[in-house]
Amino acid sequence: MSRFTEIGKEVLEKEAQSIISLMERLDDAFDRTVEAINACRGRVIFSGMGKAGLVAKKIASTFSSVGIPSLYLHPAESIHGDLGIVQKDDLVFIISHSGETDEVIKILPWIKRMGIVTIVATGNRSSTIAGYGDIVLDVHVEEACPFNIIPTSSTTTTLALGDAIAICLMKERNFTVDDIALLHPGGSIGRSLLLRVEDLMHSGEAMPRVYADTLMKDVIMEVTSKRLGTAGVFSRDEELVGIITDGDLRRALERYDNMLEQRATNVMTMNPKGVRKGVLAASALKKMEEFSITSLFVFEGEEQKHPIGIIHIHDLLKAKVT
Repeated sequence: MSRFTEIGKEVLEKEAQSIISLMERLDDAFDRTVEAINACRGRVIFSGMGKAGLVAKKIASTFSSVGIPSLYLHPAESIHGDLGIVQKDDLVFIISHSGETDEVIKILPWIKRMGIVTIVATGNRSSTIAGYGDIVLDVHVEEACPFNIIPTSSTTTTLALGDAIAICLMKERNFTVDDIALLHPGGSIGRSLLLRVEDLMHSGEAMPRVYADTLMKDVIMEVTSKRLGTAGVFSRDEELVGIITDGDLRRALERYDNMLEQRATNVMTMNPKGVRKGVLAASALKKMEEFSITSLFVFEGEEQKHPIGIIHIHDLLKAKVT
């Protein structure tokens, strides 16, 4: 093991232990924090200076992404007019590991005069800033820095604490995947959570289909013309009874000398897999991967006899669904 790898592992071990230490110290202050934020009728205003400010920005962003209106207030700029952002129905969440950050201390008397609920996350419970908190979260840790000075473990631990609070609020508010989709319309999250199977399926004339008594030479024409490498096999009552894939065609060639004169029912695979309309495209992809198949029929409901379309793995990959 190289010297740098050894140091790196040591740092990661210290930071991991800091999170475990915080976990073991969680008390009723954590419960009251979640309850206070859940009861807040306004926004959660995060503030902190330097690296604590960067942590505050990230937690505010996480809160907003799970439906809790939040923003970051720069303490130094706030005393030059930005304090107007804070309203009486808001909640203020201060992050300061030392608890003695001058820029933060200057705004706290005004916040208290406004009667705004204040939560403080600090490594010093007896600090000036902690004295202004209605709720104080103890995030005291030993820094991974060899001099115990540079914010390392403290920032990591506070970020993890913010995540823990956010997840508690998600569960308390029954925040669903659909809620996440509404707030993340862009990027890979949006593609994974917004796209449904019906958005990508082939329906109507585009869905490859044959009957159970169709000759295989005609089945091949249907498979080839629809370019999905497969075809659904239907009874004359229009019920789906099977599927013919490229693999079925290869096996039929080995089994029958006169494969082209066989009927679809002799070649098909019974009980084809399907999904319901409304299912996430990402879920359909996982099902294909689970069963090592390349297509799924789409049905209106639980009954899987009359598909309204078919979705192919290439459709999902082209849409960058993951």
